Amino acid sequence: MANDPLLVPCSRCFKLNRVSASRLTNAPTCGHCKSQLLVDQPITLDDATFQSYVGRSDVPVVVDFWAAWCGPCKVMAPQFEAAAKAASGRALFAKVDTDAAQGVAAQFGIRSIPTLIAFKQGRELARQSGAMSQSQILRWLSSANIR
Repeated sequence: MANDPLLVPCSRCFKLNRVSASRLTNAPTCGHCKSQLLVDQPITLDDATFQSYVGRSDVPVVVDFWAAWCGPCKVMAPQFEAAAKAASGRALFAKVDTDAAQGVAAQFGIRSIPTLIAFKQGRELARQSGAMSQSQILRWLSSANIR
């Protein structure tokens, strides 16, 4: 229902916020730190922040598992940022450096990078490995019913 509250994590303080589904398009802000909740750019997550951001979010979170030494990851980075802007309001976007967050990378069995995983309430909805363009990322999200 349009008024059912959704749990939305804050990209700045990582606190969960209850937001009416009908208010998602009205630029809701965090009740704790007052930052905008639905940011249109990927945020950086690590072993310490991953679960608090991805674990209980009712809004899908698309995570790019990458590494600084990975050429395809560098090529895809601006495409991922463009997809985050295009999908603003329907999904949150985050990046995890697999060298810095080895615990999270191991938890999800990341064997090749870049790998995108879409989560909702901490559950994996879809996974795709390999560099993609913005349009391919958006098509992949649509095929995973992330609208």
